[in-house]
Amino acid sequence: MLRRTFIAVAALALTACASMSETPDAATSSAIEGFSGERLEALGLTLRAEVGVDRLPGAVLLIARNGKIVYQDTIGMQDPKAKTPMRADAIFAVASMSKPIVSVAVMQLVEEGRILLTDPVSKYLPALTGLKVGVEKTDASGRHTLDLVPPVREPTIQDLLRHTSGFTYGIFGQSLVKEEYRKAGVDGADQTNAEFIQKLATVPLMFQPGTTWEYSRSTDVLGALLERYSGEPLDEYLDRRILKPLKMYDTGFWVPDPAKQMRIAKPFEIDPESGNRTIVPDISKRPLLLSGGGGMVSTAPDYMRFAQMLLNGGELDGVRILSRKTVEYMTSDQLGDVRLVSAQRGAVYLPGPGSSFGLGFGVRIRTGEAVTIGSAGEFTWGGLYGTNFWVDPKENVVVVWMAQQVGGRTYYRTLIRDLTYGAMVR
Repeated sequence: MLRRTFIAVAALALTACASMSETPDAATSSAIEGFSGERLEALGLTLRAEVGVDRLPGAVLLIARNGKIVYQDTIGMQDPKAKTPMRADAIFAVASMSKPIVSVAVMQLVEEGRILLTDPVSKYLPALTGLKVGVEKTDASGRHTLDLVPPVREPTIQDLLRHTSGFTYGIFGQSLVKEEYRKAGVDGADQTNAEFIQKLATVPLMFQPGTTWEYSRSTDVLGALLERYSGEPLDEYLDRRILKPLKMYDTGFWVPDPAKQMRIAKPFEIDPESGNRTIVPDISKRPLLLSGGGGMVSTAPDYMRFAQMLLNGGELDGVRILSRKTVEYMTSDQLGDVRLVSAQRGAVYLPGPGSSFGLGFGVRIRTGEAVTIGSAGEFTWGGLYGTNFWVDPKENVVVVWMAQQVGGRTYYRTLIRDLTYGAMVR
């Protein structure tokens, strides 16, 4: 018999999601909170069918509404090779879902008056003074060349938070600037945050700051900035300012406890979508690079606490992380016309149609246009290895999806959204 859990009846879930109110039995709660139990059942069956045809190794899904867990499911295998069943507290490499956490840490400093969003990045990281912008040109022979021109202005803290700094990722796509990233080893994991900044200082910006949304190393720069400003390693700083206050005890940059290492979720060795070997970092070892943009690990219950804090306006269980107005500002459209011209300038605009970008999150500005069901005002982001979350303030809903499935990440993000909103009957 297939089993699934609609409410956090297990002691683990009740403990891990302690911010959520106690809920009654599944059928009653799902009806009270506006979800159809039958449709949630269909959601679980759909996901198990994906496991059955070896497209999805395993996953954990949490759905909360009005501060209550209305659906929790563990699907498939935590380790598909060893045939270890998925568990609710499995630990995942969350990649770019690190970005919202680091962005919140930066905004704490803004709230405290320690930094300003208008501050140039070089004020805190002097190595990034005097950056040039790389402009690609084609000469008479058809050869592509890279001219270096001065920036109209320096990148600011706000630019880093909203990915308009002019920095990029050398590992995604092709351009002459990206080639310079690869030559300098900017994207390497075998370096510290300080060494990363020194390498970044040797390569040009891809765009004039403030003009173009380009997914980038910007949040890694913020992580290095936090280290430089605080004098602490990034893991210790985030643990002190965000993770421990929110009781996110399974979140960090690696899993040092051998007992907890038994809970690490693993992908298929060969990705079923691409046919390539799946590369996910070994999160049982401390990484040299504490990547603020993509190096963290977490569990579904932990990340639910972080997301619920944001939905609550910056507070959870009596602990205030940010002010309500700061969260409102972070989750608003920070791009304006920039989003309209980004694609024209050769950038891949990941927020997609109907969406913009805030400070650390993609934000939806229209209910329509997007290719997924949702609400204007929701905010979201996902990770390269298959994880995703979103917060819908209009519906008072938080969803956390944890999987290690690189090739199918876009498909599952869309599928989970459609099935979740399809189960919402009022």
